[in-house]
Amino acid sequence: MPSERELQISPIVPESVMHNTKALSNLQTLTASIFGAAAGILGLESYSGFLFYFVFTILTTILFYAAHVAPTSLKADHGLFDTSRYFRSQYEFWAGGLFNGLAGYILTWTLFYGLVRA
Repeated sequence: MPSERELQISPIVPESVMHNTKALSNLQTLTASIFGAAAGILGLESYSGFLFYFVFTILTTILFYAAHVAPTSLKADHGLFDTSRYFRSQYEFWAGGLFNGLAGYILTWTLFYGLVRA
């Protein structure tokens, strides 16, 4: 939790946090559909399909962190994995996409699996 002095120097703006959350959510939803299409085309079934989703969703989150959050966190002398200045919680950033995009993933996975295998 940032101290009062840090908040006075660079305050956390709720509108910016909401914008960041929306941008991450849109990215996760889009990539979940793309990963679903890829898993369906590859013909993945059962656990291998879910493992495919979890691995690539985590990879996408790490790449998003490296491209957008890490450079500004390191400049501001915050912790390496500190996302509290840009998102509501650590959980929302790192694991929120796993569950938010799961329904879209399953939908496109089964659609493309059915189209390719029919």
